[in-house]
Amino acid sequence: MRKTLYLKFLLAYLIFGFFGFIVVASFGSSMTLEHMKREKADTLYKEATLIANTYASDLYNNEASLETVKTQLDSLSVYLDSTIWIINPSGRMIMDTATPVDLDHPRIIEGFNATETAGSYYTIGTFYDSFEGEMLSVYAPITSNFKVRGYVVIHTAMASLRSTSESLLSISYIILVILFLLSLIILIFFTEMVYLPLRKITEATEQYAAGNLHYEFQVDSEDEIGYLAASLSYMASEIARGEDNQKKFIANVSHDFRSPLTSIKGYLEAMLDGTIPPELHEKYLNIVLNETERLTKLTNSLLTLNNLNTKGMVLEKSDFDINSIIRNTAASFEGTCQQKHIAIELVITGEQLPVHADMGKIQQVLYNLMDNAIKFSHSDSVIKIETTEKRNKVFISVKDSGIGIPKDSLKLIWDRFYKTDLSRGKDKKGTGLGLSITREIIQAHNENINVISTEGVGTEFIFSLPLSEDDED
Repeated sequence: MRKTLYLKFLLAYLIFGFFGFIVVASFGSSMTLEHMKREKADTLYKEATLIANTYASDLYNNEASLETVKTQLDSLSVYLDSTIWIINPSGRMIMDTATPVDLDHPRIIEGFNATETAGSYYTIGTFYDSFEGEMLSVYAPITSNFKVRGYVVIHTAMASLRSTSESLLSISYIILVILFLLSLIILIFFTEMVYLPLRKITEATEQYAAGNLHYEFQVDSEDEIGYLAASLSYMASEIARGEDNQKKFIANVSHDFRSPLTSIKGYLEAMLDGTIPPELHEKYLNIVLNETERLTKLTNSLLTLNNLNTKGMVLEKSDFDINSIIRNTAASFEGTCQQKHIAIELVITGEQLPVHADMGKIQQVLYNLMDNAIKFSHSDSVIKIETTEKRNKVFISVKDSGIGIPKDSLKLIWDRFYKTDLSRGKDKKGTGLGLSITREIIQAHNENINVISTEGVGTEFIFSLPLSEDDED
């Protein structure tokens, strides 16, 4: 959301308010006046009809005197704030509440014709030039024996109606101003609660898109916008951490490849230029071969780790005897154990212990754990491998009495390329990928692996596997 968009929205709001006043001033004024005119005409017509059927009828039937009727109609005209006439069909004035009764000099309304109204019971104008100003005139016929004897005409000034209409319109203006101010408060609230947080989020996304993943922003809100901001910030931090891990990964790979390559190049150049005499070539060629094996192992580990994906790893599960796999894997380290004077003690449950897992990958797990245990064990020590059955699970433990892992490093040993400072001196050929691969395989089986270690005492790795269904039965 750009700033210009907000300005356009504000401008539209002001234009809406302006045209609101214009509409109220133009259409509202005419509609209010028209409504009041009709309401006043209806009221006066009812009064005119009532007078025609009572006072005026009595007057024409000689049941009431002119003076009595005049007195009654004078009071009624004051109440209605109007002028009441009684006139003959010919236009001759019988009585006018605005003037005294004068029978000797009667007033004649020139051109009076009740049929000109085309069925309407009221007219607006000067009523045949009888008034200087515009009047609302309502009249009702006075009938006797089914014959029109005369008309009751009530006049009220349009100026009074317009004044009342303008008063009501002023109230409408006040209400409109109040509504405008209330909507302005809503606009301010929208700005504070919606627009400004969205501006922060938009700016943050632009920063992240530009590569500044460490850009920090804060939206103090507990609604969906605050949740969106928190989620965006968390996403950026995770991406930043992923990039940092990727850089660290590349740096570690480069370091672990550069070191053996430098050694290989140095020894080969030394043999070629005669720095290393021919009689020592075999010794240094063996060193070159060891470095080559180290590179091969590192490459294979990287390929393995690249193919492992906890959510998408393809496992070829089957039922197999975990005890047999442990025996075979331990036997493969016989030569190494003899060289270091290390014994492997097997404490296994039963002759056979079937589990349901990927045999090849579990064998790789056991190989990695045993290889680590041998590397970091002291001479004349014992490595204990134990299996325990509990609650349809098999727990495999690989325990050594070696140098142990520092407490600060326990959470880091699963990271790729991580090596503790204590292992640097002994693990010359290690890649720092074995434990990472091990954990990926165990998690792919939806199982857990844990480590218990005390520096200077030893380390124990414990992981679980599910018993085969046949064995559960």
